[in-house]
Amino acid sequence: MKTKLKPAKTKIKAIFTGESIYSNKKEAFALYEQSRFGEPKEGKIFYSFPEALYLLEKNKIEITEGKKKISFEKLLQELKKQDNRIQTKYAVFKDMRDRGYIVKTALKFGAEFRVYDKGKKPGQEHAKWILYPVKESDNLTWHDFSAKNRVAHSTKKNLLIAIMDEENDVTYYVCQWLKP
Repeated sequence: MKTKLKPAKTKIKAIFTGESIYSNKKEAFALYEQSRFGEPKEGKIFYSFPEALYLLEKNKIEITEGKKKISFEKLLQELKKQDNRIQTKYAVFKDMRDRGYIVKTALKFGAEFRVYDKGKKPGQEHAKWILYPVKESDNLTWHDFSAKNRVAHSTKKNLLIAIMDEENDVTYYVCQWLKP
């Protein structure tokens, strides 16, 4: 199932400060209620970088830095300066959203993303998975894997490893604890 964003009458106007992307427009709050894009805080909707890239690519948001509009390519270039893994994170985020899942950051869980099962909404339900995006060329040690699996287990979620290949195709592996 592909995520269908309802056509917006007007694009959401958002601001890029260099450190965050946010909007205080009613369209941003409406999209949050509809599809859970962003996080409401301090009278604004704050977007994670993958969310902002996704909405920009889908032509649902217009992001400005100062008075200048930022293109998808320019925003990606700026975000790479802060996060050298943003392309991998974005490819996985996009793939999951296109499949109909809600994907939110999971920094407080020690992970990149938390993923909600289809039809479940953050704040109303718990995430089903903790998601770690990696490139197929990355090294993941057994120690790293064990730590990620323990975080997922301790938060009562399943571990989902997303491996992005050179063509930006993503393969998912679910890891679960088994009781003998």
